[in-house]
Amino acid sequence: MNRDMMAQINQMQERLAKAQEEIENRVATGTAGGGAVKVEITGAYRVKSLHIDPEVIDPDDLSMVEDLVTAAVNEALQQVQAFHSDNLAGLTGGLNLPGLGGTDPGGAPPPANRAARRANRGR
Repeated sequence: MNRDMMAQINQMQERLAKAQEEIENRVATGTAGGGAVKVEITGAYRVKSLHIDPEVIDPDDLSMVEDLVTAAVNEALQQVQAFHSDNLAGLTGGLNLPGLGGTDPGGAPPPANRAARRANRGR
């Protein structure tokens, strides 16, 4: 490889590291049940907080609360996936590189981790 190409690769690695750090610091918020359930997930796919309004908890119908939590988590995960796709797409120059902002022919980025893949199974 020539020096120019090595310099370009190093610059791209630096931009990628910076973009990944910025993404990991972002927070997505998912809600369900008109705000009765709210979840915050970081760009690193970590749940930051989960709030459940006590009024939606019916001991005789816990499945409703479970459904609301699932919906809120899935909404936030979609936002985090968009963070990754939007922020990293520019770094790849339109190349279809899995996990670096490229998209498959269907237009959706591949799930970034096991939790995201599990969340996609429910769709």
